[in-house]
Formats: sequence, structure tokens, C-alpha cells
Amino acid sequence: MTPAAPAPDSVRRPPPTRLVFIGTADFAVPSLRALAAAPWAEVVGVITQPARPAGRGRALQPTPVQAAAEALGLPVYQPERLRRPEAVEHLRSLRPDLCVVAAYGQILSPAVLAIPPHGCLNVHGSLLPRYRGAAPVVGALLAGETETGVTIMLMDAGLDTGPILATATEPIRPDDTAGSLTARLAELGARLLLETIPAWLAGAITPQPQDEARATLTRLVRKEDGLIDWSRPAVAIERQVRAYHPWPGAYTTDAGGERLVIRAARALPEVTGLAPGHGGRHAGQAVIGTGAGALLPLLVQPAGRRPMPYADYLRGRRLAPEAARFGSAG
Repeated sequence: MTPAAPAPDSVRRPPPTRLVFIGTADFAVPSLRALAAAPWAEVVGVITQPARPAGRGRALQPTPVQAAAEALGLPVYQPERLRRPEAVEHLRSLRPDLCVVAAYGQILSPAVLAIPPHGCLNVHGSLLPRYRGAAPVVGALLAGETETGVTIMLMDAGLDTGPILATATEPIRPDDTAGSLTARLAELGARLLLETIPAWLAGAITPQPQDEARATLTRLVRKEDGLIDWSRPAVAIERQVRAYHPWPGAYTTDAGGERLVIRAARALPEVTGLAPGHGGRHAGQAVIGTGAGALLPLLVQPAGRRPMPYADYLRGRRLAPEAARFGSAG
């Protein structure tokens, strides 16, 4: 992790600090819990997005941050837009020394950023300036990165463009999904945050500008992003399977037009001779041809069913591996 923690007592234990935490998604929860447990931090308010309808009954579902804050006994405020004047005034009334932001889902206005005297720090799930934006973990997995990390950034009015205070790296494991990697990065970010804030408040960190020449941007994931194009290489499809788990899932359709989600798979780039979307065998295992190589599905989920091994799916459909067809394969 960088920066190295300086030695003075003021860095190791800062004076009591009024904090407002601003976040929404699961990624933010470890940071909120860490701050709530820090003896020097007084979390005077938590701001999160409004509860939204979810599930078949469309009941209002609290955000993960809302649920965590309420369990901790912290006051929660849920404006539709934090940039609205009444929301800005509410934040100002809390008199925060510092705001901490993680996976909130809205860009903060200059009026909000100007309120805390020590600024707004953001916990971001990548090594900035790589993978700015809404889906940094998905972006890293789709690109085939072997390493990512978290960044503590001093926020400005741009989208993840502020100067960097600290970073910590995390290897990407061969079987990592967006879910598993996000969970590790969330814990890593919480630890780095507790190391960084005392040094920042003590004036022991010099913010470092981001290198714009290295910047990449990710966008919000859409449901249709999970649709598998079998003409793409097997390596790219395997990354898609991992990047879009648990949501929206990498999916295809069978010959009857029924949806099939591929939950886990392995790329076999050395396999040749199979047309894209056509099933076959390799080394005794059922595989699916792609634009380059073959995909070995390990776990699949038919519509309305539980996940199952691909071999069980084929048996249930009374299909030999060679007879399976997916996507637009004829």
C-alpha cells in the first residue's frame, strides 16, 4: 500500500473527526463499518440512494449502505439527487470535517465538494487512472488484467479524475468473478482508508495528479452486455462469464430459443475444428465452439432452474454434445 504511514502520533491517531459517509452499493459497506468502529471518527450522517423496488413483488429494497447504517444506529439521509439545494443544505448542517464516498452512484456537485474543510475522499475499485467510471472491476476482468487494486482519491468535479492520495494492489485470480473480486477490493479499500485518513488530516500526504494519458473509462453495465457472441474468441467469452457474474450473467439461447446462463467456464484456445456456437467434444468433455478455440462450460443455469453442471444440462435435454447449438448457430 502507498503512501507509507509517517511516524508522528498525530498521524497514528488523529483528533476527533466529524465524518459524513456517502455510498450505496455493497462495495461501500466495509468502509462504512471500518469508519464507524474507528475511535477517532464520529460518523454524523450517512447519505445513500433511495430504496428502490426489487424482486417479483416490487417491494422497496434498502440499499446495502442503508441497511448497514441502520444496523449501526447511524442516521441515514436518502435524497433523490444530492446536488439539489435542500440536500446540499442538509449536508452543510451536519458540519462534516471530511466526507468519504464509495460506490454512491452520483457525481458530486462542486457545492457538495466545497462543504467539508478536508475535502471528499473517494474509495475507488481500481488503480486509477485505469478503469474510471461505474464498473471498474468489470472493466479489469474484461481486459484480462492480472492485477488491480483500490485508490483513495481526493475528489474533484470530474468523473474519478481527482488527485491520488494512496493505492493498494490486489492480484486477480484465474477464477475471480466480479462478485469475488469486488468483495476483496471492498475490504482492501476499507483498510487503506483507515491508513490514509489520519495521514491526510495530519498534512502528511501530497496529492498526486493522475496521468491522463493512461486513463480508461468504464460505463454502467447493461443487461444486454451479458449476451454471448460465439464468433468472439473463447478467451474473451470466458472473461465475459467472469466479469458479468453475478449480474447480468453471460447468457445465450439454445436451438429452441430458451435462455441459458453460463455461470462458470474455461477457455480452451488450442481447440480447433468447431464452428461458433456448435457443441462438440475435447478430451472427453463437452465443449462449445467459438471464433477462436472452444469454451468448456462448467456450470450453467437454464431459465427457471437452478445452476447445474453442463453435462447434466445436456443429459436433461437428451442431447449429445455434438448436437448442441447455441446463439445463432445453424
